[in-house]
Amino acid sequence: MPGAGESGQLVTSLHTDDSQEDESAIWQAPSVGVEKLAGNVMRCSITVNVIASMGVLHPALLPAEWSFVQQVVALLMWVILIYASAFVRPCLRVQPNPDFIALVAFYALAAVSVLWSGLATAAIMKSAALVVTTFGAYCLITRIDIDEIVGATALGLFILVAASALCAVFVPEIGVDQSWMHSGQWQGIYESKQTLGFISAYLMFFAFYQKMTGQGWIVFLLTFLLASTCVIASESRGAGAVAIAAGALLVTSMWSIRCMRIYAVLPVIMCILAALLILYFYVTGYDSIHLGESTINLTERTFIWQYAISHFNDAPLLGFGINGFWTRPAIYDYFNQNHGWVLDNYHSGYIAVAMETGFLGYVLFVASVYLFSEKVLYLIATRSIDRRHCALVIGFVVLSFQSNFTETMFLRSTMFTSVLLVAFFFAVCRPVPQQGLQQ
Repeated sequence: MPGAGESGQLVTSLHTDDSQEDESAIWQAPSVGVEKLAGNVMRCSITVNVIASMGVLHPALLPAEWSFVQQVVALLMWVILIYASAFVRPCLRVQPNPDFIALVAFYALAAVSVLWSGLATAAIMKSAALVVTTFGAYCLITRIDIDEIVGATALGLFILVAASALCAVFVPEIGVDQSWMHSGQWQGIYESKQTLGFISAYLMFFAFYQKMTGQGWIVFLLTFLLASTCVIASESRGAGAVAIAAGALLVTSMWSIRCMRIYAVLPVIMCILAALLILYFYVTGYDSIHLGESTINLTERTFIWQYAISHFNDAPLLGFGINGFWTRPAIYDYFNQNHGWVLDNYHSGYIAVAMETGFLGYVLFVASVYLFSEKVLYLIATRSIDRRHCALVIGFVVLSFQSNFTETMFLRSTMFTSVLLVAFFFAVCRPVPQQGLQQ
């Protein structure tokens, strides 16, 4: 409910547009039965996509040499969703305004960057997958109601988290990390405890939203307690804290429009903070963060950050291209020789954008984020967006941008939550009647 002095609700649905009647007039509507079937296919494909794409399964469940199967299934689900969307009438019209153009330009640059990445087979496949999933994100948000998207996504996440909890309890040789560094921590059905932690955090966030939109207390408590248990047992407390903070954004956004406006600019602020962090490592050459007498390396993530940034001058304008940095033997081997370990992962989505698409890509990325925030503020001012949907979009974007400080999820070509972030950006690229502006 709005706070005192903030009368007036944002009452128009995210998927409602004044031009919908005109668009329906020229749309050759499919039969009711075909459209219903296509809609059900799209929703089922979302759930299967979530199950297949949210992380690499434990080798005991799926051998490492077969891990590509998950990506194949995820892409197949996107192809099915795109095809099925042709039989569902649009419920949101997206307009090629500056926010839309900046977003598409950034992903187009990322996709074509394969041309200067060395044209390895894996890079070409990732580029093609990025094109498919970006178009899939557009089809998803323009054809399926946002609450139905959340429901199908939450179902997939619940299945993954429940399976992980059962695996940790009854098959600990798989579900519990036995390594010396993480001994005793839950990893569930995944090869990494971080994967379980972040999946559980996203489930916590969606549980908050579904409770806000009328879900019963029993289902909410079951979902939330299961997810929070996996967050704690995997010792991904940071991910859990971020999810709770994002849930708090949902609640306070429903309470105060002023809070919603403040939260809408948080993604821009985080992009600026990330740029300052990158500049810190670029200028100082340090491999950790120095605060007085304290040295912070975030479980050695900063070693990766500094090493990647130290190569920025090798390809400053356009970057190394998608999947073009860690695949270079000299770069990969040098880090391994100096640290005794190496991951083909930046552990920071912002650094991934800077290194793979260069200065130009990062500028386009920040521009798309700025225009997104500006458009959200405009939608709030014109009361042209459902308040719950607005809170969901803002909360999810903030959760994703916060997570990308320590994990790489930007430019992930198949991970469903990464593509959902693109869909939510598309969701605000819609025309708004000028006369609706409130003074």
